[in-house]
Amino acid sequence: MTDGNNRTVAGTDIEEVKRLNQNSGLSYNEAKELLAKQMEATAQTSTAQQTQKK
Repeated sequence: MTDGNNRTVAGTDIEEVKRLNQNSGLSYNEAKELLAKQMEATAQTSTAQQTQKK
């Protein structure tokens, strides 16, 4: 729903929103994926350390 000037009917500048989104950091899903990978790596390290102690 744009009026031809890359603005929504409400007047939001679509290109400005895209630019701000690119600079806003990780998305929710990206952060969730990163945390899951870090937790998995931590769990594997912890398991390996416990195995070495035995």
